[in-house]
Amino acid sequence: MKRSLSAGMLLALLLSTAAWAQSQRIEGVPVHAPGNPILADGRYYSADPAPFVFDGKLWILAGRDEAPADVNDFIMKEWQLLVTNNPKSGNWVHYPAVVRPEDVFKWATPGRAYAGQVVKGPDGRLYFYAPVHQASSTAKDKFAIGVAVADSPTGPWVDAHPSGPIVSQQVPEPNHIQNIDPTVLVDDDGRVYLYWGTFGQLRGVELERDMVTPKGRVVKVDSLTGFFEAPWLMKRSGIYYMLYAGNQAGPNSDCTPAIYHACIAYGTASSPLGPWTYRGIVLKPVSSTTSHPGAVPFNGQWYLAYHTADAKGGGHFRRSVAVDRLEFDDSQSPPAIRLLTPTRRPQPVPLPTRNIAGRATAAASNEPIPVKYWIKSLNDGITKPAPLPPDMWGSWTPDNPSHQWIEYRWDQPVTINGSRIWFWADQPTGSDTRIAPPKQWQLFYWNAGWKPILSPERYGTKPGKFQDVRFPPITTRCLRAVLTASGNDGNRAGLAVQEWEVLAPEVQAPRPPGGQPAPSCE
Repeated sequence: MKRSLSAGMLLALLLSTAAWAQSQRIEGVPVHAPGNPILADGRYYSADPAPFVFDGKLWILAGRDEAPADVNDFIMKEWQLLVTNNPKSGNWVHYPAVVRPEDVFKWATPGRAYAGQVVKGPDGRLYFYAPVHQASSTAKDKFAIGVAVADSPTGPWVDAHPSGPIVSQQVPEPNHIQNIDPTVLVDDDGRVYLYWGTFGQLRGVELERDMVTPKGRVVKVDSLTGFFEAPWLMKRSGIYYMLYAGNQAGPNSDCTPAIYHACIAYGTASSPLGPWTYRGIVLKPVSSTTSHPGAVPFNGQWYLAYHTADAKGGGHFRRSVAVDRLEFDDSQSPPAIRLLTPTRRPQPVPLPTRNIAGRATAAASNEPIPVKYWIKSLNDGITKPAPLPPDMWGSWTPDNPSHQWIEYRWDQPVTINGSRIWFWADQPTGSDTRIAPPKQWQLFYWNAGWKPILSPERYGTKPGKFQDVRFPPITTRCLRAVLTASGNDGNRAGLAVQEWEVLAPEVQAPRPPGGQPAPSCE
């Protein structure tokens, strides 16, 4: 006699099959990290960390960056986990490829595994808030937030709201924002609060104890100075804290000089839905343009997880998770978060070099520099195959001048006999729009006035590689590169330099710049 499976039996079978399948492919890999980032060898990149405590261990959920080095795009197809018993030990276990959006959400398109968060619900189970693409959506922006549930961080994860996302441009209220970067807090009384948002739009709502159903109205937050994205809601000693990536850019900003960079800022509130008051900066810009915080207490100490571009082969779209202690100043009311100084793995001793640009103070004719560029990138020793604007000095404006200059100033006279410059351009030579290589350029050194070095025809202008120039040794304290823009009197292209090296006749031990900016020679 044949027997048919009931719906409950079928569901149990499917879940057990999913658990078995997932257990076959998820294996933890021991990692020893004597400093940050945790994953540093370039085999796996990790981003958007979301720490949580479960079963007496510190876990970090992270997305996986998979963009090639020359691609500027977020290619993130899956989530991974890191776990430790003791962050001070540097001993972690890495669980790669824990879950993909299409594994859990049947309504989601594959390959969009953006920043999520895992929290423990009032029922003791784990809930995963995941921004993914809604395949059938007719919204202008298809990003939406789904919720999965599991009994273990490694899964199996099951859609807790199979009918669709709990946040999108249609639910819980119609909106026109990009609905990503969820953060959730289960309060001491069991009430649940969800925030999300990016591009300066921050929203919040209370959820029912089922962890998926909105309760009450959606609040809009506009009182957190420079809010850009990546909110993180937490509570300490009765005070609610909101960490976030901020980009209030400008030469005198306490956050960042360049708009593409982000700091981690924070605000406080006396209730979970605000009102919020801006309080200051937690973490200044790191080596990646994006910044994404997550903070939890573990064994009596608070920790901040964030990401950088510091792993081997790292970049703005090849990021890696770092963790440092987070300290509070309880002498203030409300207690302030102390500014965190990032730590690194032990670094190799810098090799002797002829390049002495790193010891100089950089200056330019177009100061204050437009906020999308960053003059300190001129002599940071880094070139990228696909740089973003803050990876270079740039001069584009709607009305570009015919000439611009960049300049190095040293504390003491230096002897040099060569220079190398790396131009960046998105237009060909001779163009009169956007960014093009210079029509020509020439070096000048200071000696009771600016003296030319060689004639302009001796200088190459091809972008995307170093253009070398050699000359008889000179001694000076200031060196200037004068750049002539492409185009004509009616229209001229802008200019951009990713790196500018200055070469001494012999190799020297690297030395940092002086404590104060070197004075002008004029």
